[in-house]
Amino acid sequence: MEHHIYIHKEAITLESGVRLPELKIQYSTYGTRLPDDSNVIWVCHALTANSDAASWWPGVVGVDAFYHPEKYFIICANILASCYGTSGPTETNPDTNEPYFLDFPIVTIRDMVLAHETLREYLKIQHIHTLIGGSLGGQQAMEWAILRPHLFTHLILLATNAAHSPWGIAFNESQRMAIDLDSTWRNPSFDAGRDGLKAARSIAMLSYRSYDTYEQTQRDEDINKTDDYKVVSYQHYQGDKLVKRFNCHSYWYLTKAMDSHNVGRNRGSIENALQSITAKTLVIAISSDILFPPSEQVYLSKNIPHSAYVCIDSLYGHDGFLVEAEKICPVIQSFYSQK
Repeated sequence: MEHHIYIHKEAITLESGVRLPELKIQYSTYGTRLPDDSNVIWVCHALTANSDAASWWPGVVGVDAFYHPEKYFIICANILASCYGTSGPTETNPDTNEPYFLDFPIVTIRDMVLAHETLREYLKIQHIHTLIGGSLGGQQAMEWAILRPHLFTHLILLATNAAHSPWGIAFNESQRMAIDLDSTWRNPSFDAGRDGLKAARSIAMLSYRSYDTYEQTQRDEDINKTDDYKVVSYQHYQGDKLVKRFNCHSYWYLTKAMDSHNVGRNRGSIENALQSITAKTLVIAISSDILFPPSEQVYLSKNIPHSAYVCIDSLYGHDGFLVEAEKICPVIQSFYSQK
């Protein structure tokens, strides 16, 4: 794997009309790109992931994985507004030489796709064998496949939707409410909002997993207990883990971007937008997903031409798209083999 930085020195205009004076993109590649681009796999990552796809998608990307660098040229770019090297609230504003923090403009999923498209043009990639993403990564992939339909041969969407639901937006707003209650949140500091972010992640976990996940993995065996429950430690652990590796400003901006997702915006309707996709498409749902329930993926498969739908049975809720590689990879292999 190789890490790269591309700095696009020209200003870009976001969907809001706000202009960024320059665009910095951190991205990672695996393998060797063929001259005709026939082995390019572009991975769009989810909310708090990064460009090192093999680190968060074991079994799907990496050495000895389904998409392995001996056969494929795999690329994943850190998304706009994240905190891992692409332009966002933690990066330096070239106009002030100070971190943006809350002066960074609000971005949308389409703005993230604009950044991907800018990078693709810089790399002179003319064809992409497969565009793949789950959750917020699937939202990006869908938008890109609508924007540049003839660029992609295959499109794989996992645990995602055509427009973010009121249920999903409510979860995101609840997390932002927790962040807002942190007295440090508005401080112009990299450490701002850490306690709020911890609480936000605890809320998010309830949407990423399910009742049955918690029932089977977090129930205490001691029936006489009245406090210090196993699941309480688990929630704190998950919150602490994210605080150690992520930034609260980026989290706030990225949840706002997810809320913005609606492929029908300024395109007449969601159905019209989806029907413009020309890539051969696979839509994968997770049976226990309460954040992006299978009904949302059924809707996608009914409205995207040349699409197939598969529901993976999993205990792990929305996170099933990240952990069920042994079930997902055979489905992808079967999809490729179908004429």
